[in-house]
Order: sequence, then C-alpha cells, then structure tokens
Amino acid sequence: MIEPSIRPLAAVLVSALAIPVILSLKSRPNVREGVTLLVAGSKLAIVGSMVPGVLSGTVYVTDIADFGNGLSLVLRADALGVLFGLLASLLWLVTSFYSIGYMRGLSEHAQTRYFASFAASVASAIGVAFGANLLTLFVFYELLTVSTYPLVTHDETDEARAAGRKYLTYTFGGGVAVLGGTLLVYFLTGTTAFTPGGIEALATADPTLAKAAFALLAAGFGVKAALMPAHSWLPDAMVAPTPVSGLLHAVAVVKSGIFGIARIVLDVFGTDLMADLGVALPLAAVAAFTLLASSVIALRQDNLKRRLAYSTISQLSYIVLGLALLEGNALIGGLLHIPAHAFMKLTLFFCAGAIHVETHTDDISDMAGIGARMPLTMAAFAVAAAGMAGIPLVAGFVSKWYLVIGALEGGQTVFAAALLVSGILNIAYFWPIVYQAYFETPEHHDDKPLISGLLGGSEAVRPDGGEGREEPVTETDGAVETDEPAPEPEHVDHLGKFEEDHEHHGGPPEGGWDRRGWLGGESTWFMLGPILTAATLSLALGIAPRLAVFLRIVETVVGGLPGVAL
Repeated sequence: MIEPSIRPLAAVLVSALAIPVILSLKSRPNVREGVTLLVAGSKLAIVGSMVPGVLSGTVYVTDIADFGNGLSLVLRADALGVLFGLLASLLWLVTSFYSIGYMRGLSEHAQTRYFASFAASVASAIGVAFGANLLTLFVFYELLTVSTYPLVTHDETDEARAAGRKYLTYTFGGGVAVLGGTLLVYFLTGTTAFTPGGIEALATADPTLAKAAFALLAAGFGVKAALMPAHSWLPDAMVAPTPVSGLLHAVAVVKSGIFGIARIVLDVFGTDLMADLGVALPLAAVAAFTLLASSVIALRQDNLKRRLAYSTISQLSYIVLGLALLEGNALIGGLLHIPAHAFMKLTLFFCAGAIHVETHTDDISDMAGIGARMPLTMAAFAVAAAGMAGIPLVAGFVSKWYLVIGALEGGQTVFAAALLVSGILNIAYFWPIVYQAYFETPEHHDDKPLISGLLGGSEAVRPDGGEGREEPVTETDGAVETDEPAPEPEHVDHLGKFEEDHEHHGGPPEGGWDRRGWLGGESTWFMLGPILTAATLSLALGIAPRLAVFLRIVETVVGGLPGVAL
C-alpha cells in the first residue's frame, strides 16, 4: 500500500537543516553537541516511526520534483530502505556520544566542522536509503561523497590529503559509472523507478545492452562497496578520526555501495533476469575472491585500524555474495549481514579509538597485556571479533548461517566453502589480538601480528597520523645534521605535531600496564557507553534476531520478491 507522507523527506531534512545551526555554535561546544544529540535522536524517531507500517506492507512516499519523461526525484521508505535508514540513524546517535568523548579526549581541532560534516553525511545516507529510483539514489550517492570528504581529510596532513584525493578519485569515478548505467537503464526502459522483482521492460531489452547497464551499475556501486580491485581507497581512508572510520566506513559510505548493489539486484534487474543474463555468477566470483584475498591481507597488518579496514573489505563481500547467489536464504543472510556487520565493526573501531585516546597505542604488536589497562574495551572487542568469525550467539553467526545454507541449497558448494575458509581466517587475524591482550605480558609475548612488508606491518601508512618507518631528520638551517630518529607515530597527533607533554606514547609504559578494573576507570563513559551499546546490539541480533527487528525487516524485503522461495 502506497501512502503519501512527509516522513521520508523529514528524515533527510532534520539533519540537513541542523548543519547551519551546528556551524553557528562554534563558540558554544556544549550546546553544539547537545544539538547534535537532539537531531540524531529526532532522526531515529522519524525513521523508527515508519517501521511498524513497513512491516505491515505500507510504503511511505514523498514526491520532491517531477521532470517529466519518467524522470523524478522521489523518496520512498520501503522495507529495504528502512533497513538501511534505521541502521544509519541508530548508529549515528550512538556515534555522536562516542565522538564527544573521542574528539574532546584528543583536544581535536575543527570540531564544529567535524560535527557539521557528520550531519551532512547522515542526511545524504538517509537520502540514499529512501531514494525511490536510480536518479534520486545517484544524487544522494554523490552528495554522500562530497559531505564525507572533509571527514576523511580531517587531520589536514599530507597523508590525509592524499587519502582524500584518492577517495574522491575512486568514488567520483564510481559515480560516473552509476550515472552511465542509470542513463542506459532509462534508454532501455523509459524509467529508473525501483520495482520489486525488477523493471519489467528490461526483460525484453537487448541482452547485450542490459548486461552493459548491469556492469556499469555494479562497478559503480562496487567502488564504495570496496570490491577488489577498487578497494584500496578504504584502508587509506583510515587516516580519518576513528568515529569517522567507524560510522562512515563501517556503516554509511561502504553500506551505501552495498545498498546500491542490493537495489540493482532486487529492484532493477531482479533475480530471474540476472539468472537469464548470466551476470550473477561473475558478481559472486568477484565477491568470493575479495572476501578471501582481503582476509589474507588482513593477517599482515600491524596497525589495528588497517587490519579492521581489510576485515571490512572482506565482510562487505559476504553481503554481495549473498545477493549474487539469488537464493532466498542467501538473500536473507546477505541483507541481515548489513546490520550485523555494522554493529560488530562499529564495536571494533570504537575499541581501537578508545585504545588510541587512552594509551596512544595503534599497533597490535604493542598491545600485549593491554587487557589489564582496558578490560571492558577488550571484552567488547572479543565479543565483536567472535561475531565476525561467525561464533554462535553473536550477530555474525546468524547472517553467515543463512549465507552458507543458501549457498548449499543453491548448489553453490564452492561459495559455501569460501565462506567457511574466510571464517577461519577471521579467527586467525582476530584471536591473536584478544589472546595477547589478556594472556600475555609486554615482557613475554609472541610477535603479533605476523609479517611486516609491503602489504602491511610497520611500513604501512599509519592511521591517526604519521608513518611507520623511522627515518633520520636533517636540519637544513646552519647545515646542522642529526641522525636522531623521527618521532614514533604514537607521538604524533592528527595534525602531525609532536606531543611533548604526553607522559606516554604508544605501547606499555615503563613498568607495564596499570590495572584499571572492570568498573569503567579505563576511559570516559562517553566512549565506554557507545562501545558497550554496540557490543550489546551485536549480541541482541545474534541471540534474538527477530526481536531486534532487523530480521523481520529483511524477511519482509525478501518475502516481497516475486519468484523467490523462502
């Protein structure tokens, strides 16, 4: 049932209109953060108010502009859109609390710009979620790129600017491909409107042109989904502050690419036409290669955020693989992994950020025994890491169970095997972190992680500032030279400045980690609260997925597809 409603537009505007208000409050940071939290809560309430109706079959529609000839800007909150919109708005609220603790904990510069850019980014993400056609989706997809660029380059260092240029090059290139695919779909069908089961006119279009349209759209959205070989922007974008890495690179940006692929599979081409055109198998093959290759690369990363970045690349491909298998349970698993991965990966990034703020430690090889210093943080990390590996009672197990069952039911044993192998690799690159945090000491620990080299380790560019090599510093004034090494990256803040007033810069201090106990003394509750909230959401989705509502939304999406059996 179609219901005209202002709510889809209101969900976009509530954070968009907050941008000038946040910018005007630069001199009043407490009020600025209060406005951010109020707007985030309002957005969640608006999106959440549509969930009961969507579950009963209602679709909320806001017409913005009609250009004639089948072209229009329309917002539509259907089940798939609400899945992404509810996730983004919920986690923006959680991340807003975390951002206050993180940005103030590091005395970050440009905090007003940061919070304003966050509001713009989430407004764009909700526009992506509620886009009713390819044209509307494209507009907000590009706005998301523009609004997130200041967050990627927040540090204003050479490394951050280089990462930002690479981010724009990749994502705008993907946007051009999406626009080309959109124009080709319009040329073939006369419409770009999303239709459950696919646009009917595409089934009678020229198969070669239809395949070309699918290739353009899949490649364009695949950039932000970090499908190989268009993935390298994501690890480099980890130079951004950790809350940015968490929400935008575990939720909004990368999930917008995944969401775009879901739209073209389910609502533009449809599962039947994809099978007839033979485009599903190549997409599944790319996803399977990406999830395995990125897991192997993750094993070699010493910097924690870079390891999490390659883990993200792998986990995103689980979703693409589920969509490409075109089978009911696989589709459920793929779509359910959107919130499952978001909760777990956000927990992991939050933990990495708390470790950075409290101990200035970024490298896994410096974290032996850190469980004594940060017990709650590392416990939450362990929960999320277990879920990423598919351990029962955490969100990742439920979604991956559906994925494996779907692959087996569809006769795609090779893809089921790839999923299982990737789960083993997840254990291989997460377990050493948890083990050494609790069961080793700085004096007695193995070298973890594993191998330095071009693919990772100490030679990689370090997120949160600096690079991993020690190089001599040459003084040019007065021809005085010194062989003293450059400051370690833990001595460098986001602006690349040496912080001489810190008592400790990375790794355990002299005498080892001090013990903080399990009552929250390890950090502020502005950071610990969101960490524990995200970890709790991971457990809730793993233990009672239907009560957590996301599985019910996913079942509504897949159940409404013609020709898909559950």
